[in-house]
Amino acid sequence: MSYAVWGWGAADDAPTAADLEAVAPLVTASTGITAQPPEVPAPLAELRAPRCALPSSLAHLGSTDPVDRARHGIGRAYRDLIRGLRGQVTDVPDLVVRPGSEQDVVDVLDWASSSGVPVVPFGGGSSVVGGVEPRGLERAVSLDLSRLEGLVEVDSTSRAVRLRAGTFGPAAEAALKPHGLTLRFYPQSFERSTVGGWVATRAAGHFSTGPTHIDDLVESVRAITPIGVWESRRLPGSGAGPSPDRLLLGSEGALGVVTEAWLRAQPRPAHRWAATAAGSWAQGVDAVRAVTQSGLRPAACRLLDPVEARLSGTRQTGEAVLVLGLESLHAPLDLEIAALLALCQDAGLTVLEQGNRGEAGEAWRSTFVRAPYLRESLVLLGILVETFETAITWDRLPAFVDAVTTATEDSLRRVCGGGSVGCRFTHAYPDGAAPYFTVVAPARRGSEIAQWDDIKAAASQAISAAGGTITHHHAVGRDHRPWYDVQRPDLFAAALTGAKAAVDPAGVMNPGVLVG
Repeated sequence: MSYAVWGWGAADDAPTAADLEAVAPLVTASTGITAQPPEVPAPLAELRAPRCALPSSLAHLGSTDPVDRARHGIGRAYRDLIRGLRGQVTDVPDLVVRPGSEQDVVDVLDWASSSGVPVVPFGGGSSVVGGVEPRGLERAVSLDLSRLEGLVEVDSTSRAVRLRAGTFGPAAEAALKPHGLTLRFYPQSFERSTVGGWVATRAAGHFSTGPTHIDDLVESVRAITPIGVWESRRLPGSGAGPSPDRLLLGSEGALGVVTEAWLRAQPRPAHRWAATAAGSWAQGVDAVRAVTQSGLRPAACRLLDPVEARLSGTRQTGEAVLVLGLESLHAPLDLEIAALLALCQDAGLTVLEQGNRGEAGEAWRSTFVRAPYLRESLVLLGILVETFETAITWDRLPAFVDAVTTATEDSLRRVCGGGSVGCRFTHAYPDGAAPYFTVVAPARRGSEIAQWDDIKAAASQAISAAGGTITHHHAVGRDHRPWYDVQRPDLFAAALTGAKAAVDPAGVMNPGVLVG
């Protein structure tokens, strides 16, 4: 099976038999789950024949290559990885279409609308919620935006940049570096995600406070809909009615195809500082709340419970760990450092280390960056590993985390015979936090997808019942639709349905996500 279909990185990033043999004892020691013999990826099963074809004027944009179609039929969730490893990628697009210009996008959408062929926009394919999968569609094309890439314009006076939607994170940063700028936007999917994908899914970067959502960076968005161009004015702010940008943010390709965005940039930080502190989970929660409500906006404010601290290699003592980081463009950080340390100590935490980098903080950062690659090795060794995230206000947080953890652990015992659930905060606000849960359990080969679907349903139901959001930054896709339908107000659903009908009268834009 080609690593290009199921793998996170390049072909030479695929775990080898020697790699897996070496890591197996470490996996067993860190998770408490006995590693199974390494799985050998299966060849890609024969795909169904394409059921639609581009007109001759557009044929040069399309591909029917089986590996290409399979790669565009899955994202990067656990269930996607399993299907890719087994070669059982059944919900695939009939064609992969790569427009080279906005006019190509217009022409493809004109053809699709008149022919009734669904179009699923595709950026980096890093969706973990079924957002790029043409699930249940009789025919579909995947519209790959990778050719619409690059830095178009820099406004150094306003400190904003115009980027094409198909620009991947590393390419965007490389293009901005000569200008002394950075987006300061680093989701865990940074390597494999694009500007258009960030906008369409309302993505969040890994910075814990302050400007961390793509919403905070967007100055203007340009999109092509089946009936015309949707583009907002470049403005620092506006009170002129509901924001046209905000309706495109999180639209997941249901309203149109994002082709460009103006994003706010900034100079690279001149001063950095990091620290880690340890204590009980309750002490950590109190510390994070005190930090965010103090007005401080640390770049990193990640609280790891004992399970997360152990799994990440950050700390093995059974304590929770708070990872802190500060950045400054110009001014020294002395006052902020003193205030942060005082708040940690007031909450009862013990500061372990501080400075430019520390051993515990570096262990967490390394695990964060390498997590997608590590997961591949775990899956090949028969370990079920997946995550889900949410957000809740401080007043409900302790009971909420307990309820979600208990429901997930109960499901693990029932479905897998055991396993562990860890929790960490990815983002924090003055009024609440975003708990992010990690599930690690023994997989039953051949039944992994059914296992995870049961666990995910139990966790999602617990989140919904306890008043949390079904997703904080992973988008809705097809996997979260049942709980999103419960969470959103009915009148808003009707309004969104009306907006879709106005710009996509044929209903061809990514059917199955958000509405319809």
